[in-house]
Amino acid sequence: MNVLTLRTVLLILAILAPHFSYSQSTVKEGNPIITDKFTADPAAMVYKDSVYLYTGHDEAPDSKNYYEMKEWLVYSSADMLSWKAHPSPLHVNAFQWAKGDAWASQVIERKGKFYWYVAVEHNNGGKAIGIAVADHPLGPFKDAIGKALIRNDMTTSSKISWDDIDPSVIIDDDGQAYLFWGNTACYYAKLKENMLELDGPIHTIQGLPKFTEAPWIHKRKGWYYLSYAVEFPEKIAYSMSKNINGPWTYKGILNEIAGNSNTNHQSIIQFKGKDYFIYHNGAINPNGGSYRRSVCIDRLYYNKDGSMKKIIMTTEGIK
Repeated sequence: MNVLTLRTVLLILAILAPHFSYSQSTVKEGNPIITDKFTADPAAMVYKDSVYLYTGHDEAPDSKNYYEMKEWLVYSSADMLSWKAHPSPLHVNAFQWAKGDAWASQVIERKGKFYWYVAVEHNNGGKAIGIAVADHPLGPFKDAIGKALIRNDMTTSSKISWDDIDPSVIIDDDGQAYLFWGNTACYYAKLKENMLELDGPIHTIQGLPKFTEAPWIHKRKGWYYLSYAVEFPEKIAYSMSKNINGPWTYKGILNEIAGNSNTNHQSIIQFKGKDYFIYHNGAINPNGGSYRRSVCIDRLYYNKDGSMKKIIMTTEGIK
């Protein structure tokens, strides 16, 4: 094989690599569901017959008591029990305008494209939200717009530099997409159909008692649910509304403090007729904790009035 042919083959393999099933598959009973790496800030997406689980990657050494996060990870499953680990589809270096911190994120599909909204540290200071895009849930993902969608100077309800984090996205039944995010203040805005631009002003949501961060928006049977972290160490609370623009009615605590993790970050999905609450704790011994977290999954149940029953965190996990 000559050099030119070899280079061509290697290029083709690099392009197709995310679609091959050479990645590691594990079946593990109980929580946490992933034990060979520290994973945090889960965001799950149901696509066709599989669940794609996107997480942050806690890489802080045992001696460091702060976050060290440089890339995001992805796992897939067809049954919520057997999880396949794939190569990291996105690194913070993909955003040339960012200088670090691969924090919480969410992926959503629209018209065959996959849009990944991520929180990072902007080169000019302050947290920001960027967008990566791909043609497949496993990537490869690339910066979609070459700049931040949300910068710190665009939001003024909170005066801190880290209020633009934890993006969550929903496409409503009428096709209108919305982006929710925030820390100490909860923001939301419409997205244009291309998913790459805001479509109107940024709004600050009122009436979310003790809101800290980690908004997650989902819809079920005509109800909108906005769950979010409160206080510190964090619990997950939630509010409900019949209109995505509010007003929101506070419904109480959904999930208590998760193990020995100060943060509490949730993802809520329905898959094959069952509802799931995905979160992280700091349970992996001996070095787990607030900066070395691990993803867990437990069942979620609804009451007849549409409200959610309090999560029972278990070590058994999904069976």
